[in-house]
Amino acid sequence: MTGTLRLDEITRANIDAALAIRVRADQEEYVSPVVKSLAEAYVHPGVAWPRLILDGDRPVGFLMAFLGIDFAGDGTGRDIRSGLWRLNIAAGEQGRGYGRFAVASVADEIRRRGGSTLTTTWHPGPDGPERFCLRLGFRPTGEQSGGETVGELPLAES
Repeated sequence: MTGTLRLDEITRANIDAALAIRVRADQEEYVSPVVKSLAEAYVHPGVAWPRLILDGDRPVGFLMAFLGIDFAGDGTGRDIRSGLWRLNIAAGEQGRGYGRFAVASVADEIRRRGGSTLTTTWHPGPDGPERFCLRLGFRPTGEQSGGETVGELPLAES
């Protein structure tokens, strides 16, 4: 990290920078491209929280959180969760703390909205994000969602 890290809302002014974010080729099977995430954000307004990750003025990644979704998907509202939906750190920018910053930023937003747990999912596999998630403190819940492992990170008061 070299500059000041921040998140920017996706706008007309920065959409091309967001769409240009590409993970390493060996990671492409584990995360959707930014264009798919933005399409999903469009059809899930009020739930999807897409942001461009900047180091100074340099785009280094993209994240999308989900805020207050019915995780069970059964319409009962008995399992409302918030968490990290997507994380794409540009191939040449990985290993510099941007992913950790992204997770911390999502945790801050969830806390700000009154939440106490950050949920995420990951594809199992040798090049997938499982080691990263476990290092940050996520613990598998024993659940699966769409073939992915569900993990939770309890959020301490900030």
